[in-house]
Amino acid sequence: MISLTRLNGEVFTLNAILIEQIQEFPDTTITLTNGKKLVVNNKQDEVLQLVKNYYQQIGLVVTQKEVNDQSE
Repeated sequence: MISLTRLNGEVFTLNAILIEQIQEFPDTTITLTNGKKLVVNNKQDEVLQLVKNYYQQIGLVVTQKEVNDQSE
């Protein structure tokens, strides 16, 4: 789960696995796999970093350093 901020300042938690698309128009719009759209105050790059960190935390993405450490 990642914490994001709506345009009105309300903080909410989103299951990052449900994200299908992230766009800036200039507001960051997140499209979920069910078609629902969320507009957030966070910048696209920030959301991408939060998603990447979440995926690493739950083991969906392994970093290159982790791969190298396991092969030693």
